[in-house]
Formats: sequence, C-alpha cells, structure tokens
Amino acid sequence: MTLTLLGADGALVRQNLNEPPPYTRPSGVLRSRVVYAAAHVVPLRHGDNTPGRPAQIDWDATLGFRRMIYSWGLGVADAMDTAQRNMGLDAVATRELIARSAQVAREEGGSVVVGVNTDHVESEHIPLREVADAYRYQLHFAEEQGAAPVLMASRHLARAAESPDDYRRVYRDVLRAASGPVVLHWLGTAFDPSLAGYFGADDWRSASDVLRQVIEENADRIAGVKMSLLDAAAEVSVRERLPDGVRMFTGDDFHYVGLIGGADVPGAPQPARDPGASRQHSDALLGAFAAITPIASAAIQALDAGDPDRYLALLAPTEQLSRQVFAAPTAFYKTGVAFLAWLNGHQPAFQMVAGLHSARSLPHLSRIVELANAAHALEQPELAVSRWHGLLALNGVDA
Repeated sequence: MTLTLLGADGALVRQNLNEPPPYTRPSGVLRSRVVYAAAHVVPLRHGDNTPGRPAQIDWDATLGFRRMIYSWGLGVADAMDTAQRNMGLDAVATRELIARSAQVAREEGGSVVVGVNTDHVESEHIPLREVADAYRYQLHFAEEQGAAPVLMASRHLARAAESPDDYRRVYRDVLRAASGPVVLHWLGTAFDPSLAGYFGADDWRSASDVLRQVIEENADRIAGVKMSLLDAAAEVSVRERLPDGVRMFTGDDFHYVGLIGGADVPGAPQPARDPGASRQHSDALLGAFAAITPIASAAIQALDAGDPDRYLALLAPTEQLSRQVFAAPTAFYKTGVAFLAWLNGHQPAFQMVAGLHSARSLPHLSRIVELANAAHALEQPELAVSRWHGLLALNGVDA
C-alpha cells in the first residue's frame, strides 16, 4: 500500500507504507524507568470548541486514551500543557479532567500525576500572596482526588516575582501546604514565552541555582523535577546536582533517547556527564510519549530486559518524529499529538478544543505522517492512510 505525501512546494510524493512491529504489552509496570505520558484531551465532534469558548470534551475518547496508556505500562501525566492548559482548556474543564482521570487511574491500577497551576485566576496580575493562595487551591483539589501534583510554572508568578527570593518564598509557602511529595515543573520559553526569567534569571545556570535552593529547602516535599528546556546539557547538569531521592523527569522532546538511556545505553547520544555522578539517567514525563506509547513501552521493556541495543533500535527513530511534532512554534506541538492520535484511531475526528487543530500546515502534518511511517509509529497503517488521504482530499489534494 502506498502513502501520498505533500511537500511545502505542493509537490506530491508517494512512499511505501510500513507495517508496525508486533509490540507486546508488558505484564506489569515498567521497572527500569519511571515513565509518564502527558496526555491530551479529545473534544466533542459536535461541540462548540471554537476559540474563546469553554472546552466541550468527549470524555469517553479522552479517558479511553488514558486507559490505552496504562495498558502499555506507562503512567499518565494529566492536565498539563499537552492537555491545552492555557490554550483552550478552561478551569472548569481542568477540574473535571483531574477528577475523572484520577478515577480512571484507580480503576486501572495506574499511576497519575496532574498539573497544579494558578490559571483559574482571571486577573493577569496578582500579588505574590495571591499567587501562593491560587497554587494551594489547586493543590488541595488535586490531592483530594488522590492524584500526585506537578507544580507547574505559573505565569502569575513570573509576572509578580521581582527577585529569586520571591520564587523561593512562594514555593516554600505552597510546598508547606502539600500533604505529600510533589514534582516541580520548569517550562522553557520555547513552550511559553511569558515564562522568561523564571526562577529569577534568564540564564539557565543562575535559574537552576535557585531551583536547587528551593529543592534543598523543601527536600522532603519534592519527588522530582520535570525539565522542559529542550537543552540536554542543562538537564544533565541539574540532574547531577539533585539531592538523593529527587528524580529528574525529562521533558525534553528533542533529546529524550540519550537522556533516558543514560549510562545504561552507551551508544545513546547525549552531552558529557560526570561518570562519578550517582544519577546517570533521567526518568520521563513527555508529551512525545503520548504520541508513540507502544514504542516507548517496548523500548523501556528492552531496558528492563537488559537489551540497550533494542532500546536504541526502537526509540532512536522516533526522535526525529518528535522534533517535527515539537518544531517551532513549539507551543503548537499539541496539534501533532492530537493528529497522531486521530491517525492511530484513538479519537474519532481531527479536532481540538479552541480550534487548535488548524495551528499546523498540511505540509507540516505530511512530514509527521512520513516520519511516523519511518519510525513504525502508525499503529493501524491502513486506517492512518485512509484518514490522511481523506484530509488531503478535503483540502483539494488528489491523493
């Protein structure tokens, strides 16, 4: 069967369609790494999910996607930026998503972490005291649902903070209110330009010093750090300085193969690291893994089995696909995640809340199809081709 691709110049190219390898679901949770896939939301096909409207979510498809992730042995990171926080997912829908997702996690015996932010506050500018109050409000709700919190970077805090001390103060106040350990999220400006200068500095080295101070002052309240700077060297530097018991969860969708593989995969490309460091790999909390869940599972299963060559063979080809999904403007990567979910049969239509499915061009999507085919990431190839060719036809392209 052939696949029709659309170039940026309008030219059509036809390629052979690959069959996916027979990936096998694990018999239990994955062992060698802690892995979360950051899941997206699926809108109602008939809902008014136009820009500025409250999100109308297809709960069956949205929760079914999470059950699929659990079936492959991964955990779910929910209500994060992949789920369109600050880009269409409103506060009411966010709370319902957290409650429903936590219930599914209990039913499936899966692990779930959820985003905690200040984004329910409508005012753009609030004082630091109200930033801490807003964080605590969402923190308590997440804990009441039985979900582990991920303390996301707050736009309100970025606007209000005037010094590194302001960040330390707010995080200290919020972490004191936590009933258990939380994950801190450091989101880079490629994902959200309004977070420039987070942790009190534009330079990642200075900012990481503040982050480390926050961790050291509250070590008993912090389970890990998710870094999403798309800078592997920065992640390795911070990872090697984390206190014992605090995990590094990579959010680097450009370099995850080497960062997750670490010292266990000598051939994996990654920046220089201290061979004497106690922590030689990152765990994962990735939007990319929601797009390639079966492959991610198979790769970590290979590490569980002590087979780093198979890990590389499976996961390395997906990195180029992920780089296309997360290409600048990176904030619109969610479109690629939803597009692949549609191609793979996990949602009935290529739609997103706030109409974000229109955020990428047809040639951009075509390149995603091409790379997904090359990486064996099309779970039902014939369905994927049928849907992709139908989208081309809808846009006047004869496939």
